[in-house]
Amino acid sequence: MATSGVKIPFFELRRQYAEIKPEIDKAIAAVLEGGQFILCDELKSFESEFAKYVGAKHAFGVGSGTDALFLSLLGIGVGPGDEVITVANTFIATALTISHAGAKPVLVDIDECTFNMAPAKLEKAVTKRTKAIVPVHLFGLPADMDPIMEIAEKHGLKVLGDVAQACGSDYKRRKIGSMADVDAFSFYPTKPLGAYGDGGMITTNSAEIAEKIRLLRNYGETTKYHHAIMGFNSRLDEMQAAILRVKMKHLGQWIAKRRKNAELYTKALRGSDVITPSEPAGYRHVYYLYVVRSKRRDALQKHLASKGIGTMVHYPIPIHMQPAYKKMGWKKGDFPAAERSASEILSLPMYPELRKEEMEEVSEAVLGFKQ
Repeated sequence: MATSGVKIPFFELRRQYAEIKPEIDKAIAAVLEGGQFILCDELKSFESEFAKYVGAKHAFGVGSGTDALFLSLLGIGVGPGDEVITVANTFIATALTISHAGAKPVLVDIDECTFNMAPAKLEKAVTKRTKAIVPVHLFGLPADMDPIMEIAEKHGLKVLGDVAQACGSDYKRRKIGSMADVDAFSFYPTKPLGAYGDGGMITTNSAEIAEKIRLLRNYGETTKYHHAIMGFNSRLDEMQAAILRVKMKHLGQWIAKRRKNAELYTKALRGSDVITPSEPAGYRHVYYLYVVRSKRRDALQKHLASKGIGTMVHYPIPIHMQPAYKKMGWKKGDFPAAERSASEILSLPMYPELRKEEMEEVSEAVLGFKQ
């Protein structure tokens, strides 16, 4: 949101609401008038529509993206004594859910061009305790899934895709959300498909995993007051489902706008001192974030702030350097690619409603910064 002194906010949610206000208001009113708010028709319809969109057989709305990761880990049988491999440069929720499931997070380094898991470094991290791999589709770009799935199959491991930032992205003409054993999405308000509050979705093609997720999200309940397992309370409510159903109709055009905005940025920033994002052949980036690299990132951020341009760093402290994980014994230098990216990346304003003149102003300010 815009704050004092900021001409171009990093993110602005009100513009999107203004564009679809009649549809949103109608959907909210219908839920209020219907008087049904938990596990009813709006959620069922949204789950069906979302499953079809990503090409999965099953979809379950849950309370948040973090819950989606946590319940997915439990759904594939992760527990105490297990190890789960993920990347060092993700948001801490990815690692926290592994820890809260009772398992040990094992980190691998990244490909510096894509910021995603480097498959070449993955297999070395596999041990007899490894239970699952969690590739993160960071910033809106899919991870390199084919070699990841091959390594998983070779070692009998499950794969959980962290799709929190990449809803709508494609990998080799396949929608992310149906390739892994299970996938976890976030509907945090700023995401490509964002709710007006917290929300998440779990997708899978496995009937066995689906049944476990179904129980886990609703107290382990099979029928009213009959509980087969010790479950949780994590259900996407009817109001958010109704809002997301409206937004789903616009998701394709919003992604197209994000991609067009990214193209404008990339073209305008040619010849600048920053490195712009890459999109490997066969991948479809949804540009949840437009992330550039600069050797003088902090100075660049201050320069842009002086021009009234909002920016953010995703994420300045890698998992292995977080105080919360001090007990793991990781140290600086363990994951050099992740550390370099953390010190150099900067997210520029990026959302479908960003105006051309605003992007031109951002680009001119970046071009005016001298390394």
